[in-house]
Amino acid sequence: MKTIYHAADSRGDANHGWLKSRHTFSFANYHNPERMGFGALRVINDDFVIGGQGFGKHSHRDMEIISIPLSGKLGHGDNIGNIGNIGNNGIIETGEIQVMSAGTGITHSEMNGDDKEDVKFLQIWVIPNKMNVEPRYQQVRMDEIMQPNEFNQVLSPNADDAGVWIHQNAWFSMGDFDKNVTQTYELKDPNNGVYIFVISGKVVVNDNTLNTRDGLGIWDTKNFTMDVIDDAKVLLMEVPM
Repeated sequence: MKTIYHAADSRGDANHGWLKSRHTFSFANYHNPERMGFGALRVINDDFVIGGQGFGKHSHRDMEIISIPLSGKLGHGDNIGNIGNIGNNGIIETGEIQVMSAGTGITHSEMNGDDKEDVKFLQIWVIPNKMNVEPRYQQVRMDEIMQPNEFNQVLSPNADDAGVWIHQNAWFSMGDFDKNVTQTYELKDPNNGVYIFVISGKVVVNDNTLNTRDGLGIWDTKNFTMDVIDDAKVLLMEVPM
């Protein structure tokens, strides 16, 4: 088993007033040649946007873009006719996961879905295994698939599986874990690696202690075990290396 550890406070930092963002990997004005991604996982941005603000229309190509609100609401609009699940409001709520396959090109906006309440969300980019696909959008609630103290699949390569799907041999899992729980994750593909991102709490994986917003990449293994030290919310991103 090989590992690489990224402390929360080692991430890139951007503060634009209305937007505060921490970048696990190189992004925008943060460039670190040793932090260009983890396999097919290219971006993990930990974003905070104040009420009534957001990212205006901008374009992407050939990227799988996943958004996971952690608190508050995210407003979405794009040029392929998607405005979220709720009429013209286009809201992605905490407890949902949204994906866009940018493919041949998509223009979208991401705004705070509330005028007053802040929104915190993760935006994650995965390099696809197919280029020039037709742009697509998908959004699902995770409540029904979230079992306590389990790694619950929320993303896969398969449209018929739990959660959303993307154009890549990748699986994401999320879980809320109680203190003193031990859980093992079996990789879906032993050639993949897994990036563990601790949203909150404290866990130990392979003698690495991970606190809130710490990350750990693991590869060259079929599985790993996580010991929960304090109640924790954890996101696993299994991707080709």
